[in-house]
Amino acid sequence: MCLSNIIYRRLFEPIKKNRMMRPVRYPRSIFFIISNEFSERFNYYGMRTVLALYLTQKLAYSNDTATVIYHVFTSLAYFFPLMGAILADSWLGKFKTILYLSIVYCAGSTLIALGAIPPLNLPATWMTVLGLLFIAVGSGGIKPCVSAFGGDQFKLPEQAAQLAKFFSLFYFSINAGSLISTTLTPILREDVHCFGENNCFSLAFGVPAVLMILAIVIFVCGRARYTINKPSGNMIVLVFKCIGNALSVRSKERGTNPRQHWLDYAESRYGKGIVADIKSLLKILILYIPLPVFWALFDQQGSRWTFQATRMDGEVAGYTIKPDQMQVINPLLILAFIPVFESVIYPLLSKIGIRRPLQKLSLGGLLAGAAFVLSGFVEIALDRTNAVLPAAHESQLRIFNGLPCDYRFHTDIPNLTGFNVPSRGAFEALHIDVPATNTTFQFRAETSEIGCVRENMTEFSGTFYLQPGNAVSYFISRKGGRSNLVEYADTAEKDRNGLPLMRLLANVRTTKHISLRHNRDATVVYNVPLNQYDQLAVTEGEYGVYVGEREIATVKLSPGGVYTLILDEFLENEFNLQTHIITPSNSVHMLWLVPQYVVITAGEVMFSITGLEFSYSQAPESMKSVIQAFWLLTVAIGNMLVVFIAEAKFVQSQSLEFFLFAALMFLDMGLFMVLAMRYRYSDSGASPDSIEVDSSSGKKQHDPLAISESLSERSAKSTTYANEAFRED
Repeated sequence: MCLSNIIYRRLFEPIKKNRMMRPVRYPRSIFFIISNEFSERFNYYGMRTVLALYLTQKLAYSNDTATVIYHVFTSLAYFFPLMGAILADSWLGKFKTILYLSIVYCAGSTLIALGAIPPLNLPATWMTVLGLLFIAVGSGGIKPCVSAFGGDQFKLPEQAAQLAKFFSLFYFSINAGSLISTTLTPILREDVHCFGENNCFSLAFGVPAVLMILAIVIFVCGRARYTINKPSGNMIVLVFKCIGNALSVRSKERGTNPRQHWLDYAESRYGKGIVADIKSLLKILILYIPLPVFWALFDQQGSRWTFQATRMDGEVAGYTIKPDQMQVINPLLILAFIPVFESVIYPLLSKIGIRRPLQKLSLGGLLAGAAFVLSGFVEIALDRTNAVLPAAHESQLRIFNGLPCDYRFHTDIPNLTGFNVPSRGAFEALHIDVPATNTTFQFRAETSEIGCVRENMTEFSGTFYLQPGNAVSYFISRKGGRSNLVEYADTAEKDRNGLPLMRLLANVRTTKHISLRHNRDATVVYNVPLNQYDQLAVTEGEYGVYVGEREIATVKLSPGGVYTLILDEFLENEFNLQTHIITPSNSVHMLWLVPQYVVITAGEVMFSITGLEFSYSQAPESMKSVIQAFWLLTVAIGNMLVVFIAEAKFVQSQSLEFFLFAALMFLDMGLFMVLAMRYRYSDSGASPDSIEVDSSSGKKQHDPLAISESLSERSAKSTTYANEAFRED
């Protein structure tokens, strides 16, 4: 017997002892469907939460390329529900569709998890791309089937009230799965160290993959208890067939038998009822034209906004917020905002004339634009902490002086003929124009200070090698009783993982063992080899700098900072340590992101929940499932819009890109308002002024075909109407 059956009997059988008192018993199969949905949503949101950082930090994609991959994946995940619905309703049925596509889904999760295990040395890039494709097919394909399959377990109209409770429980499981995984997977990614690395992406992907396997096992265990209906045809297919027939007949009969509306040409085959319903559907779909822009902004929480968080300081009262953990703000705020909007915000808006759904939807879109204005200003603040990198025609020169005397340099570099490098200090020239035909420049350095004159280190000369688009650094040290200049390649770029980067330049008289030891965590020790000038990524915090077993100084290394430490042994076993900041640390706090999350979540409540509820109430009974499919399609198109803008690179600055999206959203809502003013509400559905949002679910309504209790009350009539239409076809 499956473990899920045992759990069910132990927990739920005692509650059912009074079942004879009820006219119709609550379906036992619901336990398996709810458990399956929780596990599946845990997998999806957990994987997606850490995906953007995995693409940049482990697969070495640029932020732009990672953004493209992330949004192509999200777009496919919202496109395949259309295919899943057709597959279930026309061929396989809901049970087989869910089962088969869940196996595809599980294969994708396993591929990504295995590719993230370093010792296996698997082709992680290709396994990740293939795994994401499998997850998009599986997750998207089962999305429209699971909730509908749950609805099939109830007898209507006798169990209409129980069906409504099922949907509340169903969306609670979605909330629970997404909320827990969004919180947990960033912790597994960063706080767990595995395979000798400072993070553990393999575990962050592996735990959701195990949950997906569990989801399949639970779903299969309920097989004997399910009510399984045979495929009866898909309304989406019927709509496209009807439109195709209308266009075909119109091309033949437009001259001989003109009709009032182009869809009227399909009446002879599909009947007036279906044609009239499709006309009503098209009226709503016209309003959908501007909607993808909202999703283009909204879904950047997992890509651009997460990358934004990686360059910020997340420390709060001793705990460090992970960049990808910021995404948990959205579902938490959704839970808080829905009752607040119902009891406070909407009554206040009605007093100033904003009552109708399309008005609220417009305001939600404007709020999304405002959120991106806020993110643009945050990005401007972050720009001040970014690394200064050379342009294609420029080179950067840094000189670090490890000796206890100042040097004066004379060069033939244009506009840089002379400069000073202070004792144990640094000189930077960040914008040197370098022609491609001349990259070598001569220099002579001299000092008149007694200490260096006594040690015969008064002057030296040589050549600077400057390459366009690159940075080069030189270190003045003591060697063989003379001053010596060491050249090494340099960069001011921040670490991809947001860790501090440090480089030690040591001017010591004899070989020494030098180490950095974390003051809080004794297990964190970094041995720094001499005569190697590579940058070292270290854990943030305060360190003691040790020569042998003697602590000579302390240094604080903050997230995102790039540091060069100069260690000078000026007397036998007497040391001086100087810290130079090459790139500032992440000084802007991560909590400055909260306002933009608050604003876009408020926009989501007004846009997503109100928009879908409006669409459902206004669509004809036979078109309820069709309108939901097209609603998901707007999400897919919106994500492809992000891909287009990221690839087109209309602007080079990230802050300008945020402002570009905000301006696009404001213009888009202007178009939507024009279309909304021309729309005439249908009187067949609920009153447009009395449409309410289902506050029982508290979940993003665009995600799992979320619908309120009105669905459970109307589903029987809608299904009957649709079946009649297919029989006519």
